[in-house]
Amino acid sequence: MTSPSAPRDAVRRDPGRPGRTGPGRGAVVRGRVPWALAVPAVIGLAFLVLPLAGLLVRAPWATLGERLARPAVLEALRLSLVSATAATVICLVFGVPLAWLLARVDFRGKRVARALVTVPLVLPPVVGGVALLLVFGRRGLLGQWLESGPGVTLPFTTAGVVLAEAFVAMPFLVISVEGALRGADTRFEDAAATLGASRWTVFRRITLPLVAPGIAAGAVLCWARALGEFGATITFAGNFPGTTQTMPLAVYEALETDPEAAIVLSLVLLAVSVVVLAGLRDRWVGTS
Repeated sequence: MTSPSAPRDAVRRDPGRPGRTGPGRGAVVRGRVPWALAVPAVIGLAFLVLPLAGLLVRAPWATLGERLARPAVLEALRLSLVSATAATVICLVFGVPLAWLLARVDFRGKRVARALVTVPLVLPPVVGGVALLLVFGRRGLLGQWLESGPGVTLPFTTAGVVLAEAFVAMPFLVISVEGALRGADTRFEDAAATLGASRWTVFRRITLPLVAPGIAAGAVLCWARALGEFGATITFAGNFPGTTQTMPLAVYEALETDPEAAIVLSLVLLAVSVVVLAGLRDRWVGTS
């Protein structure tokens, strides 16, 4: 508790803990900001904002609609949307059960499993593409069997794009859903179990509705990451217009021949990122 003589603006109420005041967790202390912190903070903010502002300043606004309507751009956009959505569906099918396993089941090697799930977050995407080739390529561990048996070829196909995007995007979904599961109240699940509900029924009727916001947030982040994937895609699936050329690959190719087209494509991806962050602002972006 602050004394009556304390300045009113010395401490601001913590918005995350109603009724709590004081310089504790989440409290914002007002007053003169030290230059030793303000100057590098402003420089850091400018470092992040200026490149984005450069896209807006140098964008060919007069011919924006015409460039976006070009068949090559529309085809790359269509392929990006379709492949990112398909990759997100795959991540939901396999990622949600994986997140539940990591959050609710104790087993030997759990920490190793969680670490392996997060590896694609820090692994260079090109390395991920090479790893996919070694496993699913025509001479890979599984690829040679897929080609000789069912006759399925994944590298340098649209299916390869989906596979590469799912590989790099699934950790975003798993981490989000696992966090939601860990924060969910388990009393409802325990009550349903005591009434005779099976684990599958509890998961389907109780757990999934409880963590639905976390699943939705993870799915959106997963979709956005898949939409912007470049390194693993170009390494594993190549850059073939109409087949594997997504928006990021089209940007890379346009930089060599038509820089203004690259700016237009980059603006589309930037707009998608802004929309995703705006949609998840209550979960991922702090508000004051």
